Amino acid sequence: MLKTILSVSGKPGLYQLISSAKNMVIVESLVDKKKMPIHARDKVVSLGDISIYTETDDAPLKDILISIKQKENGEKASISTSAKPEELKKYFKEVLPDFDRDRVYPTDIKKIINWYNILVNANVEFEKEESKVEETSTEEEPK
Repeated sequence: MLKTILSVSGKPGLYQLISSAKNMVIVESLVDKKKMPIHARDKVVSLGDISIYTETDDAPLKDILISIKQKENGEKASISTSAKPEELKKYFKEVLPDFDRDRVYPTDIKKIINWYNILVNANVEFEKEESKVEETSTEEEPK
């Protein structure tokens, strides 16, 4: 499910991919449900492609979001995104104990918490397997 959830640089919130054309995609905001075009010049990142640095390897964002959901019992995050950096790191350590403290900044933690809250408010089931989404969204080229 996270493959179709997008973060667009310069625009607040998260967006659900609706359809795509040659030089743009149509997205719907998860916050206010407004639809809009995103052009090829805009930087767009799928949440399914994001991972967080750890001491050993990178952890997929999906695993971190699931860990937050388990910690919060499916509710919104108990910490505010305006909390002090030390508090954010302490909270994140409970969610991902081996995160790389040198390469994961408080701004990254704020963004993840904000994304989690948006996904929970929009009732997005980010625990679903990606393979079903990928199978239906890829098209084979004609031979």
